[in-house]
Amino acid sequence: MKTHKVSTNWTDRVSFERLEAETSILPRGFFGRHTKQVARELLGKVLVHGRTAGMIVEVEAYLGLNDQASHAYRGPKGRNRVMFGPPGHAYVYFIYGMYECVNAVTEVDGTAGAVLIRALEPLCGIELMHRRRPKARSIEDLASGPGKLTIALGITRRLNRADLTAGEFTVREWRGAPPIQIDVTPRIGIRHAADWPLRFVVRGNPCCSKGPTGGR
Repeated sequence: MKTHKVSTNWTDRVSFERLEAETSILPRGFFGRHTKQVARELLGKVLVHGRTAGMIVEVEAYLGLNDQASHAYRGPKGRNRVMFGPPGHAYVYFIYGMYECVNAVTEVDGTAGAVLIRALEPLCGIELMHRRRPKARSIEDLASGPGKLTIALGITRRLNRADLTAGEFTVREWRGAPPIQIDVTPRIGIRHAADWPLRFVVRGNPCCSKGPTGGR
């Protein structure tokens, strides 16, 4: 079995200036589509907060009123109202009394949907990410989980409802990026609708969180 040599060189993989020059912020229309489609197409995009950034390598789709694993399952109330639109905003919530998780809101305004961003491949601001997560054993471990990546990028609940199409907290796309190979598996760490194949990962990427893999 092929193994991956982990990296403990905490230097950036790409300069922030190059990232800005060679990427474009995703428009709101990208997010205003079916959640499953948006989830797949978020792989390979870049999540940016301040001067830290990472390529999205693992996501999970959470649907609306028919998805028992979704926070929107029982309708709009309290923290989940942002899931009902408009699209292109962040849904950030606290879980297990320890971690914050970040989602991108999808679907048309009034229809619930969100994509949980589960893992990133660090690109920019890696030294800062390591200062925020000093126990990380390698670059691959810095943002290899939904709670890890929010700490590494400094994403907190104050960014709930933030517009991901403007400002310092955005999702960007490399211009002319080649297609990527995607594996599809059931979502992990949930009790309801646990067999639904709505987890999408960049095939073979070492920065993905631990969990089952599967065919395309």
